[in-house]
Amino acid sequence: MFLVPCDFISILKVYTLNEDRQWDDRGTGHVSSCYVERLKGMSLLVRAESDGSLLLESKINPNTAYQKQQDTLIVWSEAENYDLALSFQEKAGCDEIWEKICQVQGKDPSVDITQDLVDESEEERFDDMSSPGLELPSCELSRLEEIAELVASSLPSPLRREKLALALENEGYIKKLLEIFHVCEDLENIEGLHHLYEIIKGIFLLNRTALFEVMFSEECIMDVIGCLEYDPSLSQSRKHREFLTKTAKFKEVIPISDPELKQKIHQTYRVQYIQDMVLPTPSVFEENMLSTLHSFIFFNKVEIVGMLQEDEKFLTDLFAQLTDEATDEEKRQELVNFLKEFCAFSQTLQPQNRDAFFKTLSNMGILPALEVILGMDDAQVRSAATDIFSYLVEYNPSMVREFVMQEAQQNDDDILLINLIIEHMICDTDPELGGAVLLMGLLRTLVDPENMLATANKTEKTEFLGFFYKHCMHVLTAPLLANTTEDKPSKDDFQTAQLLALILELLTFCVEHHTYHIKNYIINKDILRRVLVLMASKHAFLALCALRFKRKIIGLKDEFYNRYIMKSFLFEPVVKAFLNNGSRYNLMNSAIIEMFEFIRVEDIKSLTAHVIENYWKALEDVDYVQTFKGLKLRFEQQRERQDNPKLDSMRSILRNHRYRRDARTLEDEEEMWFNTDEDDMEDGEAVVPPSDKPKNDEDIMDPISKFMERKKLKESEEKEVLLKTNLSGRQSPSFKLSFSSGTKSNLTSQSSASNLPGSPGSPGSPGSPGSPGSVSKSTSQMAAITTKGGLVGLVDYPDDDEEDDEDEDKEETLPLSKKAKLESS
Repeated sequence: MFLVPCDFISILKVYTLNEDRQWDDRGTGHVSSCYVERLKGMSLLVRAESDGSLLLESKINPNTAYQKQQDTLIVWSEAENYDLALSFQEKAGCDEIWEKICQVQGKDPSVDITQDLVDESEEERFDDMSSPGLELPSCELSRLEEIAELVASSLPSPLRREKLALALENEGYIKKLLEIFHVCEDLENIEGLHHLYEIIKGIFLLNRTALFEVMFSEECIMDVIGCLEYDPSLSQSRKHREFLTKTAKFKEVIPISDPELKQKIHQTYRVQYIQDMVLPTPSVFEENMLSTLHSFIFFNKVEIVGMLQEDEKFLTDLFAQLTDEATDEEKRQELVNFLKEFCAFSQTLQPQNRDAFFKTLSNMGILPALEVILGMDDAQVRSAATDIFSYLVEYNPSMVREFVMQEAQQNDDDILLINLIIEHMICDTDPELGGAVLLMGLLRTLVDPENMLATANKTEKTEFLGFFYKHCMHVLTAPLLANTTEDKPSKDDFQTAQLLALILELLTFCVEHHTYHIKNYIINKDILRRVLVLMASKHAFLALCALRFKRKIIGLKDEFYNRYIMKSFLFEPVVKAFLNNGSRYNLMNSAIIEMFEFIRVEDIKSLTAHVIENYWKALEDVDYVQTFKGLKLRFEQQRERQDNPKLDSMRSILRNHRYRRDARTLEDEEEMWFNTDEDDMEDGEAVVPPSDKPKNDEDIMDPISKFMERKKLKESEEKEVLLKTNLSGRQSPSFKLSFSSGTKSNLTSQSSASNLPGSPGSPGSPGSPGSPGSVSKSTSQMAAITTKGGLVGLVDYPDDDEEDDEDEDKEETLPLSKKAKLESS
């Protein structure tokens, strides 16, 4: 009976440990902690998720050692041979129950185990735990079952594991067990062999380095593997020893004279085999119990690398045979594979040790050796050499760059290391180009200015990029240039398209990061025109790569690039691809429109004029976006500024006055304007704030009048064009311009709306015909004519154009009465 109501909060699974030391799933339920009167204490209660039945009722004993593992697991021993585990669905639920347990035991919730002491039953079981050691049963064949039970019962408790490990270590117990193993095998005692399997497996889970050193010694390791062949869960024993002694062969590509090094290599291979092949996959409760085994293998590899690194004779012989033309292909392949594995081992080293390792290899001549190997015909040898090269580039790209610049002074371009890498990338026979992708990544690392060094006396970026564009870039672009001699790609199969896409990806990276080096190369070699030939490829991904390359160039807003594009008419392939794409709404369509939209938004004047003057006829019918009409509007505004320099100067003056005067002065002048009654002014009198009034009115008024007339004429023509546009599936816009209290009439005609600059119906505005969502946008952006004191003024809501266009729109949408007075004067 409960004194305190319990709220069942977290979902979990309940596990119990059976006689075979396997965890049984007792069901899924909800756990809570509350006071149970029958148990006289705070308890853990788990009720089944399905029917609410009680799965677990366990009092939180103040002296029980509870263990939290992996953030979602709580394990403890309820009795001598009854272990429990709660596996939570979420970390938060585990933390909450763990805090309750720690609160009862008076422990800090940050600990992973609540008790280091054992309870009374354990004291009775182990007979004076205060002693430094633990008395083990005598190591006899008849007592193997008892020993196996002792080892299994010790695993759940850290203290019991520690005591057992010390006893096994001090009494030389492992060697005694292995002697019994030979007896059991000779007698074919299968039951005894099964017990030995459980004992040896349990010793592994004790996670003790001192025990591993005994088990993995030369005299014991094969017997340990033999014990692990007799898994009682398998019908037949495994043949691990037979594989290690007869099938697996140790090859010395270069004779190793140091016996200690040779023994360490054998040991590491066998322990790795035990970890990967012999030991069963650890359960969720045993994952952390083999951490020392992982560490043992790790430090063994570190020792092997260090010992080989210090053996100068070994490394000298290795590189001498690698580069010797007399070395046969099979031997060379073994040497390269050894060097590859040697470099892979180096990844386990600490950073300072790794530095020393690669410096040693560099001093021994690993880069010249790789250059020789990469020039050979054997594909497997080249593949292994490429992996070695990747280790070097990832470790120290500056070291590789320095080497290739030095060798360029002595060798031809064809045999330079980087050019060999590029050639292997181009000639990759893999249909998926897996090797080419790896090599392209290495090239990108080498040409990336972000990892280049810069000192007071030396700038690696300038030196290396100058070298790269002089000696290597022509090799990289050779497939591109060879495939784009006509109006369409000469080869358009999938593998060629993949390769060209990789090359374009690197060139695009160069455009972004290499500034004038790539600019000179593109313009002098006419690279962009050749790249745009790929817009005609049947492979959409390749055409998009070509478009992305051009988009990156345009994104720089560099007039040198712009003049090159205009001179060579390099928008023509893009426009052709756009028109050939038709009405399909796909990535190609969106990418091309985005490019032109960028030109419009960024107001790249030279490209805007070039596009409209040369391609407007092909693009004028595109009305589902306003990009091209917006470009046309930009172009016309530029032309008007060129035709009317005085008007442009006046706008500049007004803009400067408007935005650079004191804010309070501006407010006073606007207040004066709106407070002035129209009837108080003489007919034809122009109202200009004193600070805005120019010195020579006649020079400015005449251009304004002409500009307004021309503006009306142009808008009338644009209105007619819009009315003729096919608006299939779209609602024809109809806008209202309402007068406020001073006027009751409404202007509902479309022609009236279209005559107002910046109105929703005007070309290029967000609400113009053909633009998606034009109906909803026209409502929010409708221009309203308001009156104040009898004065009628037009209030326009500016769109998202740049400040210059906003200023022009504001000047063009002066209040109607003010505009009339300016014209009449």
